[in-house]
Amino acid sequence: MRTEKYTISGMSCAACSSAVERVTRKMEGVQESNVNLTTGKMTITYDDMQVTQDAIIEKVEKAGFGAELDVEKSKEEKQHEKEELQENIKQTKHRLITNVILAIPLLYISMGHMIPITLPLPKWLDMAENPLNFALAQLVLTVIILYNGRKFYLVGFKSLFKGNPNMDSLVAIGTGSAFLYSLVMTIRIPQNISNVHNLYYESAAIVVTLVMVGKYMEGRSKGKTSEAIRKLMELAPDKAIVLRNGNQIEVPVEEIKTGELILVKPGNKIALDGVIVEGNTTVDESMLTGESIPVEKEKGMTVIGGSINYQGAIQVEVTRVGEETTLAKIVKLMEEAQGKKAPISKLADIVAGYFVPTVMAIAVVSAVIWAILGHDLAFVLTIFVSVLVIACPCALGLATPTAIMVGTGLGANHGILIKSGEALETTHKIDTVVLDKTGTITEGKPKVMDIFGSKADADLLQIAASCEQNSEHPLGQAIVDEAKEKGLHLKNPESFKSITGKGIEAVLDGVKYYIGNKKLCEELKINLGDNEIEAQKMAKRGQTPMFVIADGMIIGIISVADPIKSTSKDAISELKSLGITVYMLTGDNRLTADYIGEKVGVDKVVSEVLPQDKVSVVEELQKEGKRVMMVGDGINDAPALVQADVGMAIGSGSDIALDSSDIVLMKSDLQDVYKAIRLSKETIRNIKQNLFWAFFYNACGLPLAAGALYLINGTLLNPIFAGLAMSLSSVSVVGNALRLRRLKL
Repeated sequence: MRTEKYTISGMSCAACSSAVERVTRKMEGVQESNVNLTTGKMTITYDDMQVTQDAIIEKVEKAGFGAELDVEKSKEEKQHEKEELQENIKQTKHRLITNVILAIPLLYISMGHMIPITLPLPKWLDMAENPLNFALAQLVLTVIILYNGRKFYLVGFKSLFKGNPNMDSLVAIGTGSAFLYSLVMTIRIPQNISNVHNLYYESAAIVVTLVMVGKYMEGRSKGKTSEAIRKLMELAPDKAIVLRNGNQIEVPVEEIKTGELILVKPGNKIALDGVIVEGNTTVDESMLTGESIPVEKEKGMTVIGGSINYQGAIQVEVTRVGEETTLAKIVKLMEEAQGKKAPISKLADIVAGYFVPTVMAIAVVSAVIWAILGHDLAFVLTIFVSVLVIACPCALGLATPTAIMVGTGLGANHGILIKSGEALETTHKIDTVVLDKTGTITEGKPKVMDIFGSKADADLLQIAASCEQNSEHPLGQAIVDEAKEKGLHLKNPESFKSITGKGIEAVLDGVKYYIGNKKLCEELKINLGDNEIEAQKMAKRGQTPMFVIADGMIIGIISVADPIKSTSKDAISELKSLGITVYMLTGDNRLTADYIGEKVGVDKVVSEVLPQDKVSVVEELQKEGKRVMMVGDGINDAPALVQADVGMAIGSGSDIALDSSDIVLMKSDLQDVYKAIRLSKETIRNIKQNLFWAFFYNACGLPLAAGALYLINGTLLNPIFAGLAMSLSSVSVVGNALRLRRLKL
């Protein structure tokens, strides 16, 4: 069995990806075929004794789409692809702007006479005085608009003829029939002036323009996922200092082999995974592990490529290179998660597969029957066009995108950025929310929590902050920030020394102070006494105790922790009220994690997790049949954000988390998770209502258009009423969608 990836072109909606899956899965020897609409990739597993690459490509092409084997491309090729995408987006924007500009006078000319107020119009365009000019002006404007939107017709009709109708087919059939009928009526105006009332140019033009807006927004956001992967790869430096024969040589990372020694200076990034063989330091691994507090590292401990060395030069023996590094594995996890993320089948796309051919069949059968009964061509054409016009799926085409546009707009007003209609649709089915701790439930920045000691709190804080002023360690910085917030006057220490992995030593007003952890106390042979009990209490509350020492004794303890956001507890309670199970994931130790989990009221805590563990947790929940939303802010969350049914990033998080997510919360408030889910539920409800109204008019009007009334009383449905019904369905759908704007989140 062989598993390969193919790039599929020509897809525009979920019906397209379903069609590619359907035709390839039917091939003898194909075990599995999954198409990702977002990335345009197909992952197929097949028996290479029964199926060939050429056969797969041929099968996809017969279905009306393009296919080519997905191979690793050079930087130049990737850059060229990116430039092509940007150029396509630019051209689409120009066509869209042109259409909007032309649609305004078109609406003015065609609809101006229908409103109570008389709108000025030149006599040569007046419907009563110059009906042919009135029609030709609309025809010219509409032809330009439809030409700019020609892709809908090229793709829509091609898909239709290949037996795989999609959303483009809906637009093409609907607007095409309205345009065709209007064109026939325009030609017949010289014979009968009343035909000027049977024009529907504006319907065709406006629907095409509206759908183009949606397509433009979709195209503009395309490529975000690959951008996230590119940024991830940029975390690792291009070069590193290697120790060879006692010399320091700067070489490209690709040339470094397992077992070689690299020198990492303070402030530099660690190039590859390895083990420290010399030196002690503090390493910031937050971009990979999500842990906000830097990790103390000493000889024999492992370090991760892409993390930042804060203090002290270290020598690292390289243990993993190339695709084996932690960073490379995260990239791979993201790519795999993207491949597994199946597209969401839109209800309108599913219905379109049956609706369009059914309506066309009714139109043809009706026309043929009336022709057989001896009626003339004008009568038969009226029947045929009336059926197509009254069943014009404009409302069906508008039902989903208008509600989604209003829903996403409402979300944006509340600081909830929903990147796609798919994300908005999927969110309403969520039954499990997985929350990253650092930066999501908590602030993501260390802060002073408690002060305990023989001196007054302000005095102890002033001493500690004055000593820590020259420290670059985040815990020390948290003490300085707290003192500044309280307006305390800080003095400059006479001397300062950093003790790697333990704390600092400083002289202030002639007194030597030490500030650090328990290891520092043990090194100085300081008796903790009752202070140890207090330190243990702090640790149980998820805090890091820092001992302040003077004259050989502890004068106080200052604890620092990543505080819980004020809204987190209420937000989690709101999610649980919707029947949603809430998980908390963190790289923290179990003691801290359990304390925070209990404080905020989550259902389950998973602690001490690595990036790949987060993806595994999401995958396991999905295997249990759950719809999972992942909420996070760090680079380490990116693979899980992509793997989840819906990835939601906190706005204050990393660019990679934001790019990898489906929804971004700009206010970094967990209560917006509840709001996003509620917004999704209301939007889906609105879409279903829209689809009902879209079909209601068709169900009532189709028999009348086909000539049912003619059999009863000799009355033939005038296409004007067919057009009116079509317009009413569109107005009902748009009006109902706009009603969403009044929703209180």
